[in-house]
Amino acid sequence: MPPTVLIVEDTQSLAMMYQSYLLPTGVNTLVASDGQTAMDIINKVPPDLIVLDVMLPDMNGLDILATLEPDNSPQVVVLTGHATKEMAIQAIKLGASDFLEKPIEADRFRITVNNALKIKNLKQTVTQYKNKYENGKYFDLIGSSKQMQSVYQIISSASASKATVFITGESGTGKELCARAVHQASNRANKPFVALNCAAIPKDLIESEIFGHLKGAFTGAIANRVGAAGQANGGTLFLDELCEMDINLQSKLLRFIQTGSYQQVGSEKEVKVDVRFVCATNKDPLIEVENGRFREDLYYRLHVIPIELPPLRARGTDIIEIAEALFVKLALEENHPYKSISEGVKQLLMQYSWPGNVRQLENVIRNVLVLHPEQYIDTDMIPALPVSTKTQAQHTPIITEQPVSTETPAFDMATSQSEVKPLWLAEKEYIEHVIKICVSNVPKAASLLDVSPSTLYRKIKSWEELE
Repeated sequence: MPPTVLIVEDTQSLAMMYQSYLLPTGVNTLVASDGQTAMDIINKVPPDLIVLDVMLPDMNGLDILATLEPDNSPQVVVLTGHATKEMAIQAIKLGASDFLEKPIEADRFRITVNNALKIKNLKQTVTQYKNKYENGKYFDLIGSSKQMQSVYQIISSASASKATVFITGESGTGKELCARAVHQASNRANKPFVALNCAAIPKDLIESEIFGHLKGAFTGAIANRVGAAGQANGGTLFLDELCEMDINLQSKLLRFIQTGSYQQVGSEKEVKVDVRFVCATNKDPLIEVENGRFREDLYYRLHVIPIELPPLRARGTDIIEIAEALFVKLALEENHPYKSISEGVKQLLMQYSWPGNVRQLENVIRNVLVLHPEQYIDTDMIPALPVSTKTQAQHTPIITEQPVSTETPAFDMATSQSEVKPLWLAEKEYIEHVIKICVSNVPKAASLLDVSPSTLYRKIKSWEELE
């Protein structure tokens, strides 16, 4: 659709001349002979560009410019027959993209209008980019980290293609949300998105689930059934945990991907559909290929646009963004009066390794909301978090300076009454020592002490009050 230019000029002959200047450009033009008419048009049918005369019969053109919102408004080119330096500066300060003095040559007019429209398009592109990426949300995916920005960019770049997307990542990292984002960003967004978990379906039924079956094809087939492939026609078919698919069925899937055709169970008739494939697995597909559990030719057929979702522990402050979004979402589901989380909670969430990733975080948050009706969530409400030896070993910071002994110190027995310490102080010194040898990793220290992290945070807070 061509852009619309509103010409605000009280001299009819000049307005018609400006219209004629723009005829070769193919833009739509509207004309207003006074300020009020211009304001009515702007409010009803916002143009892409306003060519604005300063001297109008009912008001100053700069007053119209001053009413426009700087972030969501048409571009404005100001023109006048009585130009001054001060007027030009004022117009630019108010948001005008250019300032022209009458009389205006046709070529100069067209170039100025064209440049202003390019600025408008650029602003729209930047706004769209910010809305998609910089606000930490891309469809249902949340996170502002560089890792997730890269994921968003891949999805966006692949949106116009039919190429297969192959998503890898640990369990609970949001692979289905990523698959849905691929679908929503594509031109198939208004068509079906069909998800099939290959690990959750018995091996003897998965062929029927994918391709469908005819009545009587096997025991229990009491009616014809359209499989996931048929349901996804025109849209996207998401095959989750693909590496769990039976090796014998993988050859049929390969043929389906190559030809776009398949046969229902119990039928010899070919069914042709148009689907985009998105696959996901939490396993290393190449290892599965080496071990003979996944066909090599199927892997290379599907592995066109790879997306690797990072684990939650590697996403920095994304943890807080996701947690806050989940608190709001789940509070609505649980009818909870949630307001906010404390800085201590944020610190606790950031320090934990989250072996179960976003799925585990969601379960923890739901636990908190169900068991604690308070509006403000503090550390003592967070349940004890299990420690994964694997993830802790992988992600505990490495000390390159003088190593700290991991042996727990023996307490020196007091030899006199003057050497006796208050119990809370002795406990404080011991806990602080354990936290130190854990490199300030409070959840790990809590695990060694056989208490919950929330207990340690509560004790630390109480020490601050006692000192």
